[in-house]
Amino acid sequence: MSNETVTGPHGELDPAEYAEFMALAAEEGFDPEDLEGLEGQGPLPVLAVVGRPNVGKSTLVNRIIGRREAVVEDKPGVTRDRVTYEATWNGRRFKLVDTGGWEIDVLGLDAAVAAQAEVGIDNSDAVLFVVDANVGATDTDEALIKIIRRAGKPVVLCANKVDGPSAEADAAMLWSLGLGEPHAVSALHGRGSGDLLDAVMAALPDAPPQTFGVVEGGPRRVALIGRPNVGKSSLLNKVAGENRVVVNELAGTTRDPVDELIQLGGKTWKFIDTAGIRRRVHLTSGADFYASLRTSSALDKAEVAVILVDSSEPLAEQDTRIISMAVESGRAVVIAYNKWDQMDEERRYYLEREIEQDLVQVQWAPRVNVSALTGRHMEKLVPAIETALAGWETRISTARLNAFLGELVASHPHPVRGGKQPRILFGTQAGIRPPRFVLFASGFLEAGYRRYVERRLREEFGFVGTPISISVRVREKRSRKK
Repeated sequence: MSNETVTGPHGELDPAEYAEFMALAAEEGFDPEDLEGLEGQGPLPVLAVVGRPNVGKSTLVNRIIGRREAVVEDKPGVTRDRVTYEATWNGRRFKLVDTGGWEIDVLGLDAAVAAQAEVGIDNSDAVLFVVDANVGATDTDEALIKIIRRAGKPVVLCANKVDGPSAEADAAMLWSLGLGEPHAVSALHGRGSGDLLDAVMAALPDAPPQTFGVVEGGPRRVALIGRPNVGKSSLLNKVAGENRVVVNELAGTTRDPVDELIQLGGKTWKFIDTAGIRRRVHLTSGADFYASLRTSSALDKAEVAVILVDSSEPLAEQDTRIISMAVESGRAVVIAYNKWDQMDEERRYYLEREIEQDLVQVQWAPRVNVSALTGRHMEKLVPAIETALAGWETRISTARLNAFLGELVASHPHPVRGGKQPRILFGTQAGIRPPRFVLFASGFLEAGYRRYVERRLREEFGFVGTPISISVRVREKRSRKK
């Protein structure tokens, strides 16, 4: 070991002490290498899963991708948007697009859902048409077949809910649809799904080759979160420049997280529209319960959370709880105050007071005032996201950090407690995304002093838009050998 010394806030540390401190820091978890397992070159082939409501499309999607990802409930109309998943069969990869139930001559929300299903057909390479074999072909099925034929895409017919040999005769009746062989399947139990996927692979074009190793770059992942009906889907549609997701005055329209690659500010971003987070997840049921769980999962996969707040209404406890959830998840944070165009001067005055009182713990988060309806100030969204990501990935050298800690301790030492004054001996940054710091001290540091250290770190180094984690390791006294 080298005999060189290392300078901490209170002078030089010998190599043995430094090694001890770094070993403790390693226990806190330095950043692992950011490796991706498999990535393809070029776009994957796309399979659209379509059918009328409640024929089991989402159950079939879950069966194909091998996990319960799509929200499923035993009633029609649960899926509303086009939701994309990646799947693999016999070594071939493809994208699976789950769509809402298509119905003929519907209005309002149902019409918007049907329109999204038609867009899914147009944007696909092949169509998996799902029919309930127990019910047989209906007028709605016949009308949807006409739309599929106009699109000119290869079609694989799935006769779902064939749970035993007795139902195979019902599946055989679907030859009359003129779409070729009806593949008898039980999406719930997995019966016949292998033969169905073999037929799907024959209909889809070949996938691009696979590559292994580290993937450089890639779209940054942005999760849009907030309570129901604050305008998350409207915001996604505005930045996408099209009606990518269903928007309705009915609160809770979005059920599944919807990913969309969007060109904004000269860059490609992956925006994730999520279901509105309700007051208490355990008080919800059915589709809303699973939608809340999917939102939490989408937040974990994102890099930055854009939290939408309805500025035209008083800040609710629900808003502050959602912000706390994003901070605790360790994501970078941007707070977007939507519906800004609906506020008058009086409401703006009270909103500023509410922010000062209720959001004091996230004063470091960039704030943008937008209108998802009119597009007002949308150009400010990307700079705010980039600022938050830059803070999220900021790293400070050990030498610079300890020089800063030395100045901080000299100007504002820890209060004396019980006749003792704890000292910060050494500090190191254990990781980024979010920034994590380990302080080695001679005694316990009070919460108020930790907050003071965090505030001074932000003043000195920025860290805009990111939570900061500070942990303290108290150095154990060595027993002297007699």
